[in-house]
Amino acid sequence: MLNKIQSFRIFFIYFISFLMITMGTAPAFGHGGKSHADNAFTAFKALRKATAMYDKLIAKGTLPEIWETGLVKAEVAVRTRGGKSEYVVSFHRAEGDPKTVWFFFTRDGKYAGSNFTGQ
Repeated sequence: MLNKIQSFRIFFIYFISFLMITMGTAPAFGHGGKSHADNAFTAFKALRKATAMYDKLIAKGTLPEIWETGLVKAEVAVRTRGGKSEYVVSFHRAEGDPKTVWFFFTRDGKYAGSNFTGQ
């Protein structure tokens, strides 16, 4: 039969183990630092959305195929106009006219227009 000191030691070990397990797992499953702001429309999302639109325009023939083979760079910028800011995604090619096409998105991700003429 266990004496009182041995019983207390076993209880204490189990109690501490229980606390370590329950308190140690909370931070692991908490994933802190995240909020619903993760769904915000970002420059990367603007680039992905513009690229999908760009590919569709080439596939439909609205933009000639040279836009796919002659592309030299793509850029994302934030432009403020009339007190409102928007994402501007531009695709540039080495030759041909126009050399750049632009896609515009509001800061919350809505398509605001595009420019294929360079004017």
